[in-house]
Amino acid sequence: MRISKASTIIEAKHLTFVRHDEEVLHDFSFAIHEGDYVGVIGPNGGGKTTLLRLLLGLEKPTNGGIKILGGSPSKRMVRQQIGYVAQRGGSLDSQFPATVEEVVKAGRTPRLGWFGTWRDVDEKAVNTAMKEMNVEKLRERPMSRLSGGERQKVLLARAMAAEPKILFLDEPVDGLDPQSRDDFYKLLRLINKKGVTIIFVSHDVHVISREAGSALCLKHQLVCHGDKACHIQGTQLRDLFHETHEDLVHHHDT
Repeated sequence: MRISKASTIIEAKHLTFVRHDEEVLHDFSFAIHEGDYVGVIGPNGGGKTTLLRLLLGLEKPTNGGIKILGGSPSKRMVRQQIGYVAQRGGSLDSQFPATVEEVVKAGRTPRLGWFGTWRDVDEKAVNTAMKEMNVEKLRERPMSRLSGGERQKVLLARAMAAEPKILFLDEPVDGLDPQSRDDFYKLLRLINKKGVTIIFVSHDVHVISREAGSALCLKHQLVCHGDKACHIQGTQLRDLFHETHEDLVHHHDT
């Protein structure tokens, strides 16, 4: 497990989740520190999405517990500190008649003042998010006229408009072309350098080994959690990811 001087921002203890009498996640614990960039990796059906839903407060664990920023994931003050980008935009209808600016502004809602009052600080946060995510020039364009890569960057800007301390992403580059994926990863590196903790769910072991600072690997239970000291080798890796790579290890220059 990673040794860090940063404070613990997410902590799960003895986490178990059962659905329809089937144990999806089995008794594991982990901690994520402020500023970490963590890849959640595992095979289809291994529990990645369930874990994400638990961390987002959309499900409650059968046993064990989760603390985010010292509180329950379902608490409003905790949820205000969280940004989320879903796979292919989640439930947002790409044909909905909304402009890029309107979508990004929607991400500021959790931070609005009493009675939903829009303030200068909210306008500044939205403009900053659009500028940093490179969608400022798309401000007036309808979402229906965006490419897949542009759409995901807008949704990333929407998440960042709330100025979150933690950013969750669920397979956010699925279906994008290689250049759009690379552009998206560059934005995530920028966000992480600003101190935002990132939890990136993926089935792609190659991406996690290249982009993330540490990996949380699971197949219904925690198989591995750590950084450069975290190795999965040989048959274990093939069984877990159906891959033939020698191991999962991070090679970062910085």
